[in-house]
Amino acid sequence: MRNGNIVTITRQYGSGGHDIGKLLAKNLGVSFYDKELISLAAKESGISPEVFARADEKPTNSLLYTLSTGLFNYGSGFSAMGDLPMNDQLYILQHKIIKKKAEEEDFVVVGRCADYVLREYDNVVRVFIYADIDTRVKRAVERHDIEPSRARQAVLKADKNRANYYSFYSGQKWGSPENYDLCINSTNLSTEQATEMISNYLQILDRNA
Repeated sequence: MRNGNIVTITRQYGSGGHDIGKLLAKNLGVSFYDKELISLAAKESGISPEVFARADEKPTNSLLYTLSTGLFNYGSGFSAMGDLPMNDQLYILQHKIIKKKAEEEDFVVVGRCADYVLREYDNVVRVFIYADIDTRVKRAVERHDIEPSRARQAVLKADKNRANYYSFYSGQKWGSPENYDLCINSTNLSTEQATEMISNYLQILDRNA
């Protein structure tokens, strides 16, 4: 991996993005962050990890509430965090942790609007992983123990939640190619092959640097 490089992975539900990110981090010898961020946020705040897990990657129900309490000004002295919905508290804490980690180490991070959080960093490679719906439904049934009869609906709902979360906190459209450096269709790829594609892309960037 290039010196000071970070990879963010945004993924459709059932596309294998988590596994790809985890293997990439292992191959590169760097830290991997996904659910780990919940534990770090819980440790910093003193709030139960189980409480944060229920709020993870879900937007606040009320945009007006968030605006009225000043969420988007938290970087300049916001102090009433305890008054915010749990979703917003978790987002703020994860935002803070991701930026802190970016000053300290190389890593691979999945989700959490990390590509947006680190948008001002020039050492970030932003990856989007997607796959066709049938492949994702099959993975949902096999890997996530979702009933076949409701798997398609569950996959589409998960994508909608992720899109809403990303749009709410970033103001951008989730999955739009212009927001990413590399988009990979994992439909016909193994985890290892998709990971290799990202590694090859990083190597090409190395040679072009």
